[in-house]
Amino acid sequence: MPHSPAATSSTRNTVLSSVGYAALAATDSYLAGKDTKAAKRLRRLVKPTLMPLLGKAFTSTTAGDTSLLRRGTVTAQAFSWGGDVALLGPGQKSFLGGVGSFAGAHLAYIAGLLSVRGDTSEFNRTGLKAAATLWATTAPVMAWAAGRKDPALRGPVAAYATLLAAMFASSWTLDPELRRSGRHLLRMGTTLFLVSDSILGVQEFVLSEPDPRLERAVMATYTAGQALIASGVAVIEADRAVDV
Repeated sequence: MPHSPAATSSTRNTVLSSVGYAALAATDSYLAGKDTKAAKRLRRLVKPTLMPLLGKAFTSTTAGDTSLLRRGTVTAQAFSWGGDVALLGPGQKSFLGGVGSFAGAHLAYIAGLLSVRGDTSEFNRTGLKAAATLWATTAPVMAWAAGRKDPALRGPVAAYATLLAAMFASSWTLDPELRRSGRHLLRMGTTLFLVSDSILGVQEFVLSEPDPRLERAVMATYTAGQALIASGVAVIEADRAVDV
């Protein structure tokens, strides 16, 4: 059966948005490691475009779906956009604005992921233990390191680290009846998000001098993580739509 013009247009838009996101993500990751005025100016154009492009691809793929998982993902992408924009600014105020926006993103992801959780007995204990271990080892260290820079940062950083670990943990509570590929994509995405923010924490609070290579690693893992989360949700939602 031939595809309708509307379906063909939607597919084309999804592909174009996905390709555009990948290209801009690679560009921004490269620019993040360039400590020049030209690179910083260009990032002010590139970075704010990332989440809208990913969101367009995601919403086109999951059009018509009203599940909490989809709504949570869309909300998280919107908060992530706010965080991206805030972190382009200098100073502590911009940093805290970014932390607040990404905290909102993690809360939205957590709500969406927990909406498709399995029974407690079905949770992946290995993943949950890893999340607890990471939280217990990284949250106090990052809070202490941030406090050395400015005592006012200690509380926000500790709270953010807790939400980050909770978001990672929630991806290990998924219903095992959900498509395996979707669950794997989600877990890879939350893992990369965790890696990205951990590198950012080291860059901001531990190292005395910023390392451009780490800036690139932060953006590369972050943009890949966001894309994998969106892809995992899309796979799960497509599978659930077929079962309805």
